[in-house]
Amino acid sequence: MKPLLIAAVVLLAAPAAAQAQVAAGSVPNTFDDPAARTQAATPAPAAPPQAALSSEPANAESEEVLRAVIGEMQAGTIDYDHMTDTLAAGVREQESVVTPLVEGFGALVAVSFAGSREDIDVFNVTFANAATQWLIGINPEGKISALLFRPAED
Repeated sequence: MKPLLIAAVVLLAAPAAAQAQVAAGSVPNTFDDPAARTQAATPAPAAPPQAALSSEPANAESEEVLRAVIGEMQAGTIDYDHMTDTLAAGVREQESVVTPLVEGFGALVAVSFAGSREDIDVFNVTFANAATQWLIGINPEGKISALLFRPAED
């Protein structure tokens, strides 16, 4: 099973520190195949130390925007006009993989703010069939500039 690489492509427009976290390596896509969790992965260099999460959202509208994006992904109707050109291009490349994956998570159950770091807001998002963590960045023009989801941290 191939690793889930949405993080590497989609965060191209994120701040350098956020990119460094993603560039540290990839993990098996545990959403598709439980057996992928046991496959050996290439060791990645150690990630730089992360700054503590802030308790205040970087953007007051990030939860509302995130809920809308998740809804669009589950409906298969992503509105790319709300994204920067760089992010839209990355999401378009992965839409055929991401849309069925997010649809498979099932109904949205809960969204809770976990913190923010360097203008990126972090949310724990629970679906009927999956617990995930989403990162979203919104630029000063109000466009989504960074978007990432991954399995929830234990």
